[in-house]
Amino acid sequence: MNAIIDPRRTDKVVRYKPNTNQQEDMIPDYMNILGMIMSMCGLMIKLKWCAWLALYCSCISFANSRINEDAKQVLSSFMLSVSAVVMSYLQNPAPMLPPWAAQT
Repeated sequence: MNAIIDPRRTDKVVRYKPNTNQQEDMIPDYMNILGMIMSMCGLMIKLKWCAWLALYCSCISFANSRINEDAKQVLSSFMLSVSAVVMSYLQNPAPMLPPWAAQT
């Protein structure tokens, strides 16, 4: 047997370079801003559905945020939305009615 032929082609090897011009995902930022706006509306206007929507938006923002981002802003948005829900139910403990229901 002659020398074993190496099937690898070392002249065709290309080193991997990560793509650095990817578009940044803006969904966590948008949800964070929307959550803060909705929680302020829930606190100031006393709309329970705004407070619940703020909590939903802050959970989406937390779930989609990257590890290397600053967690303080996401945590403050989450705490603000939780406080909006708590304060809206402390001021009016009645169950939340849907906006389309007739209030008599």
